[in-house]
Amino acid sequence: MTIRVALLYPELLGTYGDGGNATVLAQRLRWRGLNAETVTVAAGEAIPDSCDVYLLGGGEDGPQNLAAEELARSGALTRAVGRGAAALAVCAGFQLLGKTFVGPDGRPHVGLGLLDCNTRRGPGRRRIGEMVVTPEAFALPQLTGYENHQGVTRLGDDCRPLGTVVSGNGNDSGDRSEGAVNGRVVGTYLHGPVLARNPALADLLLSWVVGPLSPLDDAEVEELRDQRLAFARRRLWPLRTIAV
Repeated sequence: MTIRVALLYPELLGTYGDGGNATVLAQRLRWRGLNAETVTVAAGEAIPDSCDVYLLGGGEDGPQNLAAEELARSGALTRAVGRGAAALAVCAGFQLLGKTFVGPDGRPHVGLGLLDCNTRRGPGRRRIGEMVVTPEAFALPQLTGYENHQGVTRLGDDCRPLGTVVSGNGNDSGDRSEGAVNGRVVGTYLHGPVLARNPALADLLLSWVVGPLSPLDDAEVEELRDQRLAFARRRLWPLRTIAV
């Protein structure tokens, strides 16, 4: 069996290196002796609805809107999720999987509706900097990454937050929530790439596809994670804002 990992529209949703999440998933499968194939789908190409995991990353407003329009026309991602495929969407990808997101014209645009959430443009300056999140949806170690977004995302009743913000902004909806989860669909504002910084989250996604996984030696990754978490806790990398 070959596990197929689909990376969707990296030229539109690849501003922050989130395509690295595909590399992480494929390599963690291969280290365990499992076959993995990365399927990179460019804008305008047909999206296969037969992959096991789908990945979307962050991008600017214009490319985000284009990606949302193509995904809606295709329907492949919605069909794949409906049959049980896993999906991880970061930042702009997270927003467009919701019911509404802000388009380049500053107005609400219709999303795919795979997550019960709505995103509007937040007041003031961009939310940027290191972020630490305590997971709520899953029994995982603390999550680490960085955020860079203007959006404010409010969750509805049909999804739950990925976790609670310890340091940073996250959804910035007033409840310290970060991300959203509905079934096997996970949205987050964490870049890094998030799966490189948080291998336990990567393995969770893979376990939904292949079942229980044998452990790997993540000592080097854990050392780097400890450094990042220490930076955030000691505020050696303070939260900053930049002009819009």
